[in-house]
Amino acid sequence: MKHPILFACMAWLMVMGSAAVYGETLSVQVKSGEVRSTPSFLGKILGRLPYGTQVAATGERGDWLGVSGAGVRGWMHRSALTDKKIVFKAGAANVNQYATSDELSLAGKGFSEEVEDAYKARNPKADFTWIDRMEAVTVSQAEMLRFLREGAVRP
Repeated sequence: MKHPILFACMAWLMVMGSAAVYGETLSVQVKSGEVRSTPSFLGKILGRLPYGTQVAATGERGDWLGVSGAGVRGWMHRSALTDKKIVFKAGAANVNQYATSDELSLAGKGFSEEVEDAYKARNPKADFTWIDRMEAVTVSQAEMLRFLREGAVRP
């Protein structure tokens, strides 16, 4: 090896880069982030954290982060978290009096009731019946696991 010091520095940076997550405060950036018992979408759901909830990172396994906060400890997928602090309204004692979780989630995507109304006004023939029905569909973890088991799907 021609440059052992360079190699050692690069190895140190890689270790420190992955370790930087541990102890870091992260915010849930999805409407409802699922905390699971194992780092897998098939892990048992231990709790659901609403948009903006802050957690501490306790570990890392691939795209999964160990988290602790809001009375629950487990694993969340990295895509559900951000290192940015989500601020609803400075000094607000109860954020829900200002916006619902649906509104916050949609606002994060640049969508609001006003945007939907404007779209409907410009497209009066648009039919949202099936979209509304799809949004109302929920699948429990038990149903999902049964579907996977019956279909012989393995993670």
